[in-house]
Amino acid sequence: MATYQEFIAQNEERDGVRFSWNVWPSSRLEATRMVVPLAALYTPIKERPDLPPIQYDPVMCTRSTCRAILNPFCQVDYRAKLWTCNFCFQRNQFPRQYQGISEQHQPAELIPQFSTIEYTLTRGHTAPPIYLLVIDTCMDEEDLQALKESLQMSLSLLPPNALVGLITYGRMVQVHELGCEGCSKSYVFRGTKDLTAKQIQEMLGIGRLAGQAQARGNAPQQPQQQQPMNSDHLMSFLQPVHKCDMNLTDLLGELQRDPWPVGTAKRPLRSTGVALSIAVGLLECTFPNSGARIMLFIGGPGTQGPGMVVADELKTPIRSHHDIEKDNARYMRKAIKHYEALAGRASTNGHTIDIYSCALDQTGLHEMKYCPNLTGGHMVMADSFNTSLFKQTFQRVFSKDLKGEFKMAFGGVLEVKTSRELKISGAIGPCTSMNVKGPSVSDTEIGVGGTCQWKFCGIYPNSTVALFFEVVNQHNAPIPQGGRGCVQFVTQYQHSSGQRRVRVTTLARNWADAQTNIQHISAGFDQEAAAALMARIAVYRAENEEGPDVLRWLDRMLIRLCQKFGDYHKDDPNSFRFAENFSLYPQFMFHMRRSQFLQVFNNSPDETSYYRHILLREDITQSLIMIQPILYSYSFGGTEPVLLDTSSILPDRILLMDTFFQILIFHGETIDSWKEQKFQDQPGHENFKQLLNAPQDDAQEILQNRFPMPRYIVCGQGSSQARFLLCRVNPSQTHNNMYAWGGSSSQSQSQVSSTQSQSQVDGGAPVLTDDVSLQVFMDHLKKLAVSSSS
Repeated sequence: MATYQEFIAQNEERDGVRFSWNVWPSSRLEATRMVVPLAALYTPIKERPDLPPIQYDPVMCTRSTCRAILNPFCQVDYRAKLWTCNFCFQRNQFPRQYQGISEQHQPAELIPQFSTIEYTLTRGHTAPPIYLLVIDTCMDEEDLQALKESLQMSLSLLPPNALVGLITYGRMVQVHELGCEGCSKSYVFRGTKDLTAKQIQEMLGIGRLAGQAQARGNAPQQPQQQQPMNSDHLMSFLQPVHKCDMNLTDLLGELQRDPWPVGTAKRPLRSTGVALSIAVGLLECTFPNSGARIMLFIGGPGTQGPGMVVADELKTPIRSHHDIEKDNARYMRKAIKHYEALAGRASTNGHTIDIYSCALDQTGLHEMKYCPNLTGGHMVMADSFNTSLFKQTFQRVFSKDLKGEFKMAFGGVLEVKTSRELKISGAIGPCTSMNVKGPSVSDTEIGVGGTCQWKFCGIYPNSTVALFFEVVNQHNAPIPQGGRGCVQFVTQYQHSSGQRRVRVTTLARNWADAQTNIQHISAGFDQEAAAALMARIAVYRAENEEGPDVLRWLDRMLIRLCQKFGDYHKDDPNSFRFAENFSLYPQFMFHMRRSQFLQVFNNSPDETSYYRHILLREDITQSLIMIQPILYSYSFGGTEPVLLDTSSILPDRILLMDTFFQILIFHGETIDSWKEQKFQDQPGHENFKQLLNAPQDDAQEILQNRFPMPRYIVCGQGSSQARFLLCRVNPSQTHNNMYAWGGSSSQSQSQVSSTQSQSQVDGGAPVLTDDVSLQVFMDHLKKLAVSSSS
């Protein structure tokens, strides 16, 4: 039989799912005692080149409250041509086209290895994707030129039938007509006044059908019923790329900086909030419920009108975390309310909002975060539009898969179905609730709850959502021996080719009685999934709660988990032992507590919003790199992964640290001095040259594949940029203990992780910090876990 590790890896590869527990406690009471909730991390459209192309619609259960889809866990009567739903036990007749099935001739959806399957719906194609560019023109000439070049390049990457539009803004907002031959024409709006979708529609003269329909009520309608009457005029704002390519390239080339004069000691007047509002309104009244992206490029903070985040006087700095804590951020709440309302409108219509923020100061991402967070848009942060970080990241937005199709999908809807013993508590990820109640919806909410369906306006092969479940089976109603709980994820989305597709993943796990078979449940614990899930809950809570409260909650949960699953004698910390599949969990929590997701010191509110935005959408592997960075050591003896610890910083080593957001190459003291003396350029030192190149080659490999592109840093010991490494390593050697520090303190650390080796303890560089080390953290944790009083 395969080990649990192999089982977990196989399931992730095939279905894109990792559960925190792979054997489920059979009652509500026992489930609450497991500390880490029963939850899954699911990647709905994970790349699967081996999926069979199914060109027909899925077969559904006929019970109206169920509507589960035929899957390998259903019981099938091949003679009577009946199948029994494994969720509600309804017996269903197969459709006529299934008359030829038998045990020897099964359709793909009944074959066990296709627990994930994708259907291409036969109902017609949808509208082509729409890209609406919204450009801030108040930036430096150099930045604006670099942005124009990137946008002109992107036109060649768009599908030829895609519709594209252009809005530019500074003090005023201009909506450009792209259908004009010979002269450029635009509609100008004041940057201080917010407009409704209906007002925008009337001012641009693009028909009244959609506006009247909205006035009558907000009932969702089919996209094909919502084409405006005056479609010729509409097409002058949104043109197919193959028609307006030359026009738009010229228009972008002629784009000038905002002409309004900027006073001394003043910021330029930027109407970001109104520009975005006009973009949302334009798409709302022309292409509701269609795949569309608003791509906002900003070079500074909004300084006027709705959504402004700072006054135009330079003497007034933009708010910091300290200002927010002291309730001294004058414009923040109003701006957040404005952008959250825009995000709600965009997500209702299935439109995605991307924000590309490139400036040395903050631009207001903290206030605008709901726009990409709720609509599944990208958030990219760089110092300038003229950096490779922005240019390459933007190019990767339009990357293609092996079949030459875009790795972006639109208008996704995820529905979760559960067997009777389970209910769904909520989701944390780049989605919004569709407020669909059902028999499988729990009263307990974690994240976005109270529904069994969520909308993903923008969805990508790496988009990962955390889904939380509640066991509702009562303690006195045992589940029959050998019973299995089932979960089905149904994701409908618009593929970049225009097809509507449905991906169905159905999973089953065994139930176990936690009172008699606790060892089975604990053996099925997935510590990596659990760490990523708890990190998501902590970040979700940190958005609305005080930082210290979230840290206390994380600590309490860790202590309770140690008490429940640790092996120890009461009041004897030295007797504490953790099973191998729990041993790394405390280490992840230690690094999570110290990470930029929960520690806001030395980060701006914009940076914190950016880091949290990325964590809430990436898969497990990337999430764990963010929580606990990977460290590799390069020496003349070879390359090896080493501990994220001060003991790994040695004079004759080069370190490569991957934090997801940064790729850092750190030269030890000796290596740095050799490099300064240019030994690598001298004959006879080819080995040293190879040693210097090895981490750079590995770094390039990571840089080429990651989205968004990480910041690339090369530094030596003692340099200012070495702080990026020093703030992430475990401070086992600090200025407080550098003379007394020796091999003994590594003892508790070696019990934490099986990967740690005693040889790493010798040497190392002290870090100037008062943070506790992992050893001290573990000692305290053991004391609290084994204490009779706790």
